[in-house]
Order: sequence, then structure tokens, then C-alpha cells
Amino acid sequence: MVDYGALVASAVLYAVGIVAQSVAARRARTRPGAGLGLLARLAGDPLYLAGFAGQAGGFAFAFFARASLPLYLVQTASSSAIGLATVFGVLVLGWRVRAAEAVTLVLLAAGLVVLAGSSATSVATALPPAGVAALAVVVLGTGLAMIPAGRAGSYLPAAILSGVAFAVVAVAGRTLAHLDLLTLPGQPLTWLMLAAAVLGQAAMAVALQRGPAAAVVASADATTIVLASVTGITLLGDRVLGGHVEWVALGLAIVVSGVLVLGAQSRATAAA
Repeated sequence: MVDYGALVASAVLYAVGIVAQSVAARRARTRPGAGLGLLARLAGDPLYLAGFAGQAGGFAFAFFARASLPLYLVQTASSSAIGLATVFGVLVLGWRVRAAEAVTLVLLAAGLVVLAGSSATSVATALPPAGVAALAVVVLGTGLAMIPAGRAGSYLPAAILSGVAFAVVAVAGRTLAHLDLLTLPGQPLTWLMLAAAVLGQAAMAVALQRGPAAAVVASADATTIVLASVTGITLLGDRVLGGHVEWVALGLAIVVSGVLVLGAQSRATAAA
């Protein structure tokens, strides 16, 4: 139950971070670039720093949850932050929520319930050196792809790259979470995870300047959920309760679809 409590705390903190970072990023001056320059400018904004603290707290709770819970559950639970962020936006910033968006939030909750009831606890299989090298290549490729994405007028390329980077964070975190905390600084995978986290934040900052918060986070979350869940089940030994494989597939489909629909609705509302 402690792990599930960590998931709830993670989602709440992520939601607070999304709202704060969205407001801060959109009021920052837009300039072309890969995103690190934008992060440097936002570092002086107290609201962005508060949002970053929320993201860091959410990351910490999700990290501890990954010690025994499969990635398909942890990542979909973290994706519920987009729904909580919408609620916070309505209460704090006066965002408008239509009936269709409310229905989508209910679907997200239903998908999470299905996944929680189908998951089985396990410790992740250690990544071999070739696996660590493959993650490093993904991080390097994502960083290089941020150069053209930072010049694009659309939020989508940067949002997808943010999702890829955070998928690396999830996979690395699942492998490291069961280790003694004192040993983590000596693990190359730890530093690769941190580099991917910084890259994901930079890409997210760029995307938040160019699109509505819910649409940006939805695109990133959907990317992360799919990549991390597939990797967890196929390579890290994530387990599913006997006879519940179809339910996990259904739950993932519901959550990913709900996240994307919520993002599309937010984009349509902003365009109107």
C-alpha cells in the first residue's frame, strides 16, 4: 500500500508542477533554440521554480514506487496528473472544462483502476551494458533532435521528444529503484537518468511555450506510457496477474486514448 500511496503523491505533485510551469513558460519571452536557454531564463522565475519543485517531488515519489510496481502502472498513474492539472487550472486559473473533458477524466480513472487490479509486484531485471548503451544513444539522439524541434512553430515535436526522454528516465529508474540509495552515484545509469530528466524538462519548456498545457503534457505522456510500458514488459520483467494480460492492454489503451483526447480537447478550446 505504501507504493500505491507514493503513486498518488507523485500524481498530485506532478499536477501542481504542470500548472505552475505552464504559466511561467508561456509568459517567458519566446526565442528560437533547443530549450536549454529557455530553462536558464526560467530559472529566475519563482513560479517556474515552484513548478520544478513539484516535478522533482513527483519524480522522487514515482522513483520509489518503481522499486516494486511495473512501469505500465507507474507511468499511467503519473499520467493522471494531466487530469489533476486540469482540475487545479479550473480552480486556480479559471480554466474552462467542457462536459466531454469531464467524461474523459472519468475514463482515465477507469483505466487506472483496471491497471491497478491487473498489476503484480516485482523487482526489475538489471539492464546489461548493451541496454545502458542503447539508452545513451536514445538520449543523444533526442538531444540532437531538439535542435530542429526548438525552431519549429508547433509544440508537437518538442512534446514527443520530452516523452522519449522521460521514457528513458522511467526505464532507468525502474532498474535503479531497488538499489541502495548510497550506491546510486556510482551507477552510470544514474547519471544517464539525470541527463534524460534535464533534457525532458528542456523539451517540455519549449513545448509549453507553443501549445496549451494539457495538449503538451498529453502528447508527452502518451509517448512515455507506450515506450516505457513496452520496455518494462519485454525487457525488465514487469509482471501481469495471471489471465489479466488482456485487461492490461485494455487499461493502457483507455488511458492513452483518454490522455490524447483530453489534449486534443484542450487544443481545440485554446484555438477557439
